[in-house]
Amino acid sequence: MKLRKSSSKIVKNALIGTLSLLLVSCSVTKYIPEDEALFTGSEIKLEDVAWSKTKKFEATEGLKALTRPIPNSSFLGMHPKLYFYNLGGNPEKQGMIRTWLRTKMGEPPVYFSQVDADYTSSILSNRLENEGFFNVMVAHDTISSGKKKKGIVYTIKPGKQYTIRSVIYPNDSIPLLQYLGRGKKFSKLKAGQAYSLDAIKDERVRFDNHLKNKGYYYFSADNLLIQVDSTVGNHQVDLFVKVKKETPELALQQYTIGDVYINTDYKLGGEHFDKNDSKIYTYKDFHILDSVKKFKPSIFDRSIYLKEGDVYNRDNHNLSLNRLVNLGVFKFVRNSFVLTDSINHKLDVYYFLTPDKPKALRLELLGKTNSASYSGAELNLNWSHKNIFKGAEVLSVSAYGGGDFQLGSNGNGYDVYKVGLESSITWPRIISPWDFSSSSSYVPKTRLTVGGEYLERRQLYTLKSLKASWGYLWKESATKEHLLNIFDGNYVSPERVTDLYREQAAGNPSLERVVEKQMTFGPSYTFTYTNTMKQYKRHTFYYRGGVDFSGNITGLIMGANTDKGDEKRILGIPFSQYVKTEHDFRHYMRLSKTSQLISRFHGGIGVAYGNSKNMPYTKQFYVGGSNSLRAFRARTIGPGTFDPHTIESKFIADQSGDMVLEMNLEYRKKLFSIVHGALFVDAGNIWNLSEVPDRIGGKFSNEFYNEIAVGAGAGLRFDITFLVLRFDFAFPLRVPYGTNGNGWVVKDIQFGDPRWRKDNLMFNFAIGYPF
Repeated sequence: MKLRKSSSKIVKNALIGTLSLLLVSCSVTKYIPEDEALFTGSEIKLEDVAWSKTKKFEATEGLKALTRPIPNSSFLGMHPKLYFYNLGGNPEKQGMIRTWLRTKMGEPPVYFSQVDADYTSSILSNRLENEGFFNVMVAHDTISSGKKKKGIVYTIKPGKQYTIRSVIYPNDSIPLLQYLGRGKKFSKLKAGQAYSLDAIKDERVRFDNHLKNKGYYYFSADNLLIQVDSTVGNHQVDLFVKVKKETPELALQQYTIGDVYINTDYKLGGEHFDKNDSKIYTYKDFHILDSVKKFKPSIFDRSIYLKEGDVYNRDNHNLSLNRLVNLGVFKFVRNSFVLTDSINHKLDVYYFLTPDKPKALRLELLGKTNSASYSGAELNLNWSHKNIFKGAEVLSVSAYGGGDFQLGSNGNGYDVYKVGLESSITWPRIISPWDFSSSSSYVPKTRLTVGGEYLERRQLYTLKSLKASWGYLWKESATKEHLLNIFDGNYVSPERVTDLYREQAAGNPSLERVVEKQMTFGPSYTFTYTNTMKQYKRHTFYYRGGVDFSGNITGLIMGANTDKGDEKRILGIPFSQYVKTEHDFRHYMRLSKTSQLISRFHGGIGVAYGNSKNMPYTKQFYVGGSNSLRAFRARTIGPGTFDPHTIESKFIADQSGDMVLEMNLEYRKKLFSIVHGALFVDAGNIWNLSEVPDRIGGKFSNEFYNEIAVGAGAGLRFDITFLVLRFDFAFPLRVPYGTNGNGWVVKDIQFGDPRWRKDNLMFNFAIGYPF
């Protein structure tokens, strides 16, 4: 009987919701004038084409993007922005709320009378002609999609696409034309390819860059002409690459670098560089004006790639500017070239550098929360000097302190407080016994970091930790980045452990390891690839992977073997010996301008051996929480089929393992203004590589796929450009320790039951996207 009432209520709510949606939809057309119709959008219909589904879809979407006007945005067939606009009333009536509804939440109606079908048809035809469809035909027709609603369909017959029969380059003794002819082997215009005006434009720019790198500073893409002959028949064209006759003589000459001048204290709007200034001194190929010796001249030798006597090269020109900018010590960087010898074709180079303020003091107050029901605050004070040794070295010193407080009755009183100090110095070069050179636009760096932290968990324990690292950072390109730490060490020492904690941790290896002395040291390497900044691409990717080593060589030399009771120590402290690798791969697929589908795979494994039986607690894996499996609290799942509810603990969940597999799928859609919605499914678990007595079922096996936890949910995100506030609601679909034979709990879902919601419906608040 109770179930019937609950079902009846759900049906009733669904009917009310559906009726409300219909009323909102109807209210939109209510305000449309009698002689108007709401424009519902343009459709593209391609006929007589034998293209693949993918090519046809991309062509249709590309042409549709050219149509105008753009209809009112819609969601599930409704027009929420138009509804809010109408809710704001007559635009002539003023008022804060009315204006806010119309301008911030709403958008004005787009009427069918605004459509210029003939003009749009000409735009579509022109686009296809630029792609080699010289016999295209475009027709249009009106379609009705309801009362006071009209759209338009453009029917397009592209015809046969023209292809390139041959590309003819100039054959002349003039050096510039010879360089042009030699560049044909790198040309992207090939016989048999489809004709494309965009490809021809790109080719002009590519040839211009090619000639600029050969010293033709004054040459321009506008000096290059690619003529098209479409009369050769058989739907083919010939292309003739030429230099325009009216090209100025300066553009036909090759130039070399003369003197290089650097002003290190240039003020915007100041006087031009005076080459006779007595304060100018010479260092190698550079003439430097730095009256107070603010910078070591060696930084310019590493950053500027245009040297006296070199043939002008645009790549080196841009590389030099990028290197100077990436030093981080100049607020503005610009340069100019002056023709000083028209007979020998020499260019003097001038660099005008405006220094940034070297010292900075920053105070930050951070609020934070996590899925273990902890909330807190942290105060950070940072002082930095961007030119501490006059070689663009950055010294940074940070002091921080804060606390985390657990909400609710669970764990109440076990608050966490911490204070710490960290200092780092970064050199804008690779410091090593071997020479290291990079032609990347990004400056390679060497970084030394040292720091310490004091952490107190009230009523339980206090920990002191020290860390130090020495490593290298360099960006291979805009998409690839490397981080190699030659040494990365960490030492943790418990200062005070209460009897209460020892009592609760007894027999629990995970909790016991938290308060053991721990020492890790060794190299680590991380590689990151991302092209997600290329938003015009439909498919973009992110990958971050790395390896982490500790005590490997030391343990081998000392002959450490804990299995035989031979544990080795350094300064009386046992060190950890392990190998760990972790990988995070993400795929972003753009579905439309306002929606995308993101898939993620996260996997890792850590193997302890030699001087260690277990991985250090801080190096183990865990799942759950606002950036992982959102239907479960952090560290409450796994390892394997182990049921964390079988262990009673007054503390937060602490499930961790030697191995992790995690998968996420999330659909994101912009709803309106700054509000974005999301639907997601998360799956994963952790495992141990060997059976742990108090974690029965946690060992990885070939049945691991039956031990995957699954959750799903929905969320809202408020994107304020510089900040994203995220609210996610999730619930479990499958638990690895299920008692119904397979772990699926879908049939147990009861959104109407308050007890079910309390135990299963997880709320996650976080800043930023999960991935």
